[in-house]
Amino acid sequence: MSKNLSSAQAEEFDALVHHVYQADGKLRGAVTHRGGVVGGIYHFRTMGKGLANQKASQADVTPMDVAHTKVNCVLENWNAPEYTDIFDQAEVNFDEKSQLAKTIGMALRRREDQLIIDALDASTPTATIATSVGGAGTGLNLAKIRAAMSALDNNGVPEEGRTIISSSLSKATLLAETEVGSSDYNSIRALVNAEIDTFLGFNFIWVPANSEGGITVASTVYDGYAFHRDAIGLAVGIDLKTEINYVAEKTSWLCNGLLKAGSVAIDETGIVKIQSTQA
Repeated sequence: MSKNLSSAQAEEFDALVHHVYQADGKLRGAVTHRGGVVGGIYHFRTMGKGLANQKASQADVTPMDVAHTKVNCVLENWNAPEYTDIFDQAEVNFDEKSQLAKTIGMALRRREDQLIIDALDASTPTATIATSVGGAGTGLNLAKIRAAMSALDNNGVPEEGRTIISSSLSKATLLAETEVGSSDYNSIRALVNAEIDTFLGFNFIWVPANSEGGITVASTVYDGYAFHRDAIGLAVGIDLKTEINYVAEKTSWLCNGLLKAGSVAIDETGIVKIQSTQA
């Protein structure tokens, strides 16, 4: 294999990474995404509520004085580099390029997910559903989901675009709920395929124990969240750029994936923390 990697091979590697990156996504589709950001800070704009008022005949109208604010999102630089040795290439019986593309793509995607989780952790949710709801020291259950739904409903949060993220351990606990796991109440898919993708108007995303941090846990109490799409923003300046460079001193190629992104809570009235106890 020549140490001079052709532009065609570099483009193929980039396409492989993008394919894996898009296919392995979890949280990007659940938040407000802004791509092509220039600079290190993106300003998410918010508009406050208006209140209609009465007007007497021939009197001047009274402006509602709707407040306009901006929420600053700081973008961070992330890399996912790895060397591939020219001699090692001759000693393996698999396509290292495609495997490395998969590793880089998934590493960056997990990092992007963690940026969103960190933004949720840094927010001040409109309500916190304690782990005692539905029973002392209980896992994710129907009572907690109903409480989160009520809190969002009370804040006038739109029903479309709601998501719950929780630890992967919570799925088994929730499936044990009769009204969730039984086909008498819910889709048979929950029993056959162990899938819970939508329930009570929420889309569910289960976060595993990722090396990047995953769901925040204190002892056995996990912090999940119910939120609306418009409540969390993701700003992306560099949406997964790849590069391959030959490093002569190492007789290796340095394959790297780049991501410049940040996440921030835009409207905390659309965020509810759900605490659950998992062994």
